[in-house]
Amino acid sequence: MSGDGHDRAWGTLLGGRVRYAQAAEGHRSGLEPVLLAAATPARPGERVLEAGSGAGAALLCLAARVPGVAGLGVERDAGLVALARGNAAANGFSALGFEAGGIEAFRAAAPFDHAIANPPWHDARGTRGADTAREVARRGRPGLLGAWVGAMAGALRPRGTLSLVIAAGVVPEAMAAMAASGIGSIRLLPFWPRAGVAAKLAILRGVRGGRAAMVLAPGLVLHEADGRFTPAAEAVLREGAALG
Repeated sequence: MSGDGHDRAWGTLLGGRVRYAQAAEGHRSGLEPVLLAAATPARPGERVLEAGSGAGAALLCLAARVPGVAGLGVERDAGLVALARGNAAANGFSALGFEAGGIEAFRAAAPFDHAIANPPWHDARGTRGADTAREVARRGRPGLLGAWVGAMAGALRPRGTLSLVIAAGVVPEAMAAMAASGIGSIRLLPFWPRAGVAAKLAILRGVRGGRAAMVLAPGLVLHEADGRFTPAAEAVLREGAALG
C-alpha cells in the first residue's frame, strides 16, 4: 500500500510514451481518456482544465502530444490526486497540476482555454455494481452532468472549448447542458466498436459563445472484425495522433 492509500499498478499509455500508475484494484482507465486527449484542440502554451481527472491519464496523454501545454486536474479522490501528481513527475510534465475537490465548487483564478471531462454518465437509477470506486467514477446523480458542464463552462475564456467523452445515449442530455451554459458550435464525434455496429461512445465538443451549426464528424472505427485495433485507432491510441 502506498502513502496515498492506493496500491499502484504501473503501466504505460500511448504505446509506451507515457509512464502511468493507477490503482491496482477498482476503477481502471480505459480508452476514454486517451480519446479525449486526442480530441482536445490545445496548442503549446494554452491551459486545460480537466474535471474528474482520476490518475491523470487524459492530461498526461495531452502533454505528450502537445509539448508546452499546461493543465490542471480537479479530482474528488485525494488518493488519485497523489497518483496523478506522481505520474506527472515521472514523465517530467511539470506544467501539469492536480488538486483535490469537486468541480462544482471549483473557481478558476484565471480563465482556461479548454475544459475536458470523462464525467459520470451511467444512469443513477440503474443497477449498481459491487465496486464502489468504479460506481463513483461512472454513475452520477440526477443533474450532476449539468452541474459539471456549468462549472467547466464558467472556467473558460470566450471561444474556449469544452469536450466530453460520453456514452451515445447521454448525448441529448449533454447537449442540453451545454446549451444552458452558453456552449455552442457543437461537434459530435462518434466511435464505432466495429464497422457496421452502432456507436456506443462519442466525444461532444463545443465552444463558449459559439453560434455555428452543429457538425457530425466522420468518427472513428475502433476495432477490426478480429478484435485488433484499426490502423486509424492505432494511430490515436498508440502513436499519439490527434483526432479531428
